[in-house]
Amino acid sequence: MNNFIKNFFLFSLLMVLLSAPCLAENLNIDKNATTQAFMDEGFQVNEGKMETIDIMGMYDAGISSSCYGNNPSAPYMTFKVPKAPGQTCNNSLSDAPIEPDNAGLWLDFHMRPDEAFVYIGITPPECEYFSYADFLSVRYFPDTDEHRRVYASLEDTINLDRLKEEPAYLSGVFSKPIVLILTADKNADLKARDALLKAGYQDTIIHTLTIPGPLVHLGLTSTTDTINALHRVALFTNETEGDAYMNSIPGIIYRLTPENESEPDYYEVPELIIRGTGDTRELNLMDDLEELREAIITRYGKEHVEDLTTKIWIFEGYDAIQRGIDALGESRDTVYLNTTETILGSEPGEEIIVYGVNHVATQKATYANFGLYGGWALNGVEGISNKDYSGSAEEYLPNNPDAKYLYVAKISREDDGKNTTSVVLSGVGVNGIEPDEPCFVGYRAYVEPETGIGPEWGEIVYDRAMKINP
Repeated sequence: MNNFIKNFFLFSLLMVLLSAPCLAENLNIDKNATTQAFMDEGFQVNEGKMETIDIMGMYDAGISSSCYGNNPSAPYMTFKVPKAPGQTCNNSLSDAPIEPDNAGLWLDFHMRPDEAFVYIGITPPECEYFSYADFLSVRYFPDTDEHRRVYASLEDTINLDRLKEEPAYLSGVFSKPIVLILTADKNADLKARDALLKAGYQDTIIHTLTIPGPLVHLGLTSTTDTINALHRVALFTNETEGDAYMNSIPGIIYRLTPENESEPDYYEVPELIIRGTGDTRELNLMDDLEELREAIITRYGKEHVEDLTTKIWIFEGYDAIQRGIDALGESRDTVYLNTTETILGSEPGEEIIVYGVNHVATQKATYANFGLYGGWALNGVEGISNKDYSGSAEEYLPNNPDAKYLYVAKISREDDGKNTTSVVLSGVGVNGIEPDEPCFVGYRAYVEPETGIGPEWGEIVYDRAMKINP
């Protein structure tokens, strides 16, 4: 492909995203050349797509048994791909029952060890955070003869913070072309990359999501692992542009299966970015936070306050893989904290006060948020972010200069019109939480600017909450 056609393709890719809801249907400029290049490298080629996942809808339809502790401030996209050629066993999850156009596509997938997936698409419009990541989804445990969700990340993400330092994105990282290769096999990676270069794609926009061979059991039988890939996006600058992106199909996924099966050259477990900087200055705000707590208690009355305890909610993917527990699709780009359970009833004045250190103001995070979660479905509803609660503690501590680093927000059944109030409904399925349902507050603090990864738990002050009983 000559430079004119290549540049025309990239320009068209951008224009289509802004003008059409279904990007994949409009990639005919380079589609044939790309497919042929993959075939020339000895791959069978099948197509899938990147698309938003309706976590709540899948739960309500009985497709999924959980909402996976979803982030209510950050929608998700995922790979939706066909089975491998010759695959007879089913994968574990498809949204086709609620999205009939996705018949034959799967959100998680068994894969041959020598296969690769290639995503060709566009990064989101301007936002506070986005990333791409791969996961071990479901594993078979022979000792108990059962399949269990592990949903653990397999490496650090490819995220906004790191991409913007790369040569291809120095002039801008939003609404730009990107290519991802997802594979466990170095040989498949090399062949897919060679095909992409021959088809005219710039090497600087091609990235690999590696599946570490020692951590997975790959294959096309029902007792092998399934894999999943997610695209997270949070806090669009322009909500209209953000909605258009999330309602689009921002790229094509090619499933590449070698015509002749071969022994893979597995990727080893990668080095991970080290969390933390040693900067513990945020903990100097603990006295101020206690002063804020007392001010809140004074406002509501001690007899009406029940403190909830905050703890680490989800640790890291490699921990979950070793223990065979569910990591809920976590990311090392954040920390996950949550409170002990409570009940948010429907009595007037019954609410949950959430307060803490604004980790963005202290430069320990790029963005932070919280949401209320139902204990039955792990459904996150009505998130509040640092953009909403910045400066909200100053009315409680008017004479404390450190109040600008703190926040106060509220979870309630009643809408008071304030940005700092999360209004939780009932009677709307997993889009709300019932008055008799156990629930908890979940917190995230994403991407410490200095490291490009989530902060270290010991370097931040844990967010807090208290239940107000009228």
